[in-house]
Parts: sequence; structure tokens; C-alpha cells
Amino acid sequence: MSPELRLTISTPASILVDAEVILALRAEDESGSFGILPGHADFLTVLTPSVLRWHGAGNIERFCAVEEGVLRVSRGRSVNIACRTGVLGESLAALETQIAASHAKRVDTARRARVEQTRMHAQAVRQLLRYLRPNRGEA
Repeated sequence: MSPELRLTISTPASILVDAEVILALRAEDESGSFGILPGHADFLTVLTPSVLRWHGAGNIERFCAVEEGVLRVSRGRSVNIACRTGVLGESLAALETQIAASHAKRVDTARRARVEQTRMHAQAVRQLLRYLRPNRGEA
């Protein structure tokens, strides 16, 4: 049994962590929090929105906030996590700041999209009115 695990965390858009050597991992699913150590039995679970934490080289603790995801342990040596979104952090305080900034950016993007959608809808209605009443504007 190897005294280490290899961790990979990926999103549809990027690979956040690629085969980092770790000593232990802590994650959370619907049943609660659990830990993964080297030699763990093959395992598959759906992660809830939570913060993953692991101890890497030099016993340094690292963090990744995930929205949702799937965690798979294979052969007691490899932990693969596929998630919708993930934010890496060196500390919980830094991670909290990054998540708040990311959330604010998503809210602003959604707001801008709604404004643009409303503008395009109003423009389409004006075009339809011009088509249905072509002589109305000439008076």
C-alpha cells in the first residue's frame, strides 16, 4: 500500500489540480463529512456544495470550494473529482474572499444578461409594431 494518494480536480472548463500527491483528503456528501486515506477501498459518491481540504507535500493544508461534484477513489491510490465549479485557496480566509468575489461577478453577469435580454425584447416589439402598423409613423 502506497503512503500517498494522487488527486485530480477538474471542471468542464479547466483542470484545477492535476495529480498532486496528497496524504489525506476530507470531503462531504449527503451523508456527511468523510476522509480518504491511502489504501481506501474503491468509492464513488456525489459531493454536496462544500469545501474540500487535503494535506499535500510538507503536510501543507490546501482547500477547494466545489459547488457540486462526483468523487471517485480507485485502487486506493487515485482520487478524481469532477465538479461544476471549483475555487482553490491556500487558506479558508483567502478562499472565502475568492468565493465572495466570484459570486459577485456571477450576479453582475446575470444582471447584465437580463438587461440585454430586456433591451433586445423591447427592440423586437418595436420592430413588430412597425411591421404591423407601417403608416402609423408617417402621420
